[in-house]
Amino acid sequence: MTGQTDLINLTFVEVLLLAGALFLGLVCGGIAISLYTGRSLRRAKQQAEEVIRSAESTASNRAKDIQLAAQKQAAERRSEVDREVKLALQSMQESQVRTQKIQETLERKLEHINDREVRLDQQDKANNVRQAELAQALTTVTQERESIQRRLSEIAGLTVEQAREIFLEDVRNNSMRQAAVVEHKIITEAEAKAGERAREITLMAIQRYAAETVSDSTIRSVKIPSEEMKGRIIGREGRNIRAIEKLTGVDILIDDTPGVISVSCFDRVRQAIAAETLQKLVADGRVHPSRVEEVVEQVRKDIHQRIIQHGTEAALEADIRGLNPKIIEAMGKLHFRTSYGQNVLRHSLEVAFLSQLIADQLGLNGAIARRAGFLHDIGKAMDHEIEGGHPAIGMEFAARHGEKTDAVLNAIGGHHSDIPPTTPYTPIVMAADALSGARPGARRESMELYIKRLEQLEAIAREQPSVTEAFAVQAGREIRVIVDARKADDATTHMIAAAIAKRVEDEMTFPGEIKVSVLREVRAEAVAR
Repeated sequence: MTGQTDLINLTFVEVLLLAGALFLGLVCGGIAISLYTGRSLRRAKQQAEEVIRSAESTASNRAKDIQLAAQKQAAERRSEVDREVKLALQSMQESQVRTQKIQETLERKLEHINDREVRLDQQDKANNVRQAELAQALTTVTQERESIQRRLSEIAGLTVEQAREIFLEDVRNNSMRQAAVVEHKIITEAEAKAGERAREITLMAIQRYAAETVSDSTIRSVKIPSEEMKGRIIGREGRNIRAIEKLTGVDILIDDTPGVISVSCFDRVRQAIAAETLQKLVADGRVHPSRVEEVVEQVRKDIHQRIIQHGTEAALEADIRGLNPKIIEAMGKLHFRTSYGQNVLRHSLEVAFLSQLIADQLGLNGAIARRAGFLHDIGKAMDHEIEGGHPAIGMEFAARHGEKTDAVLNAIGGHHSDIPPTTPYTPIVMAADALSGARPGARRESMELYIKRLEQLEAIAREQPSVTEAFAVQAGREIRVIVDARKADDATTHMIAAAIAKRVEDEMTFPGEIKVSVLREVRAEAVAR
């Protein structure tokens, strides 16, 4: 019990000691903290004062710099404003000087205008006086003219309108004669300059190219060995001949002429098919409708191949490249076509080479001229199948099948003057076409058509005023006209020749060209007794 009490008392003493020590430590720590805090405050105060002094010094220096910069900028701005003011004053002074000069100029012009107005007023007054004088003189002249007209009418027995008509008619006739004289002079000078050159080119072209011509008719004869074969061709109740005509599109003419059957057709291709069919049937001896159909089909294929061959050979001969197969086929058909007895394919080749020769002499493109001359009559291959003239048909056909050259198309469509020429190659082809058709032996025509053409030519010439006689000479290539010398002078003869040539071109169809010669002869006779 006593030991426990001692232990409790000891512990209590230790607690007291511990509490005292703790209190003492707290007091000492507070004192230490107070001392440290005082020193820190004093140090901070000193640093703040130093910072304030440094900031005041820096601000003072910065303010001085800003003030100096502001003063410098103000000085520069003042100098710039002074320069601008000086320039503005100078410009204003110059404007004042120009304005003063303009004002002086306007004043001088105003003075000049005032002077002109004064002069114009004076001229107006003088013109008014002059107009009054002219009006009075015109009145006097009009009265005198009316008086003279009345006297002339009384003397001549004509009214004013009649006299005017007579006067105008005289003036018209004199003008026409003068125009004819001038026209003749121009034509004469042109012919003198161009005639020799044209003649040289024409003769050279003809001499350098000449080709044979083939003359066929629209009726082709097929030889028959016997009358029995003729009967076979006809067949029972004519069935064989009707089959041939139906399949070939021709007319078979069988008459009393021994050993001959005639095939008539405008289309030379169909005529050739029918003629060769008859020849094969005669050679074979078997003639009946089924055999006729078989032979016609075989011959048609052969003729088509021959057409292609003729067209290809002609294109190679003329050295024409790039042609559409349809164009080559159409050109091959021309081998079976004739114009006035002249083979059209050979004629096309002639025109092609003549066109090239003329173009070369004139310094133009010979290849284009040759191509245009070669294709100019292509429309004749289908003009019996399509309505219209062969120039228009040919031009449309060539354009549709790939011909792009405008000069060639215009030559095809215009070589008979159906459309106006747009390139020099069209008149070249026209000239070559005339040369090929007009040369001796190139074409032939029936006697009936020939006589009719001569009569029409002479009739046109005789219908002209002052013409007494007209004669067609040189196989219709020239018409010689005789005029009355008392009714027509030299200038009038040229007008008559031009009028006849114009009517012949418009009303007649003829190969080549026709020369019109008008003759005026004055004969003076006297008898001495």
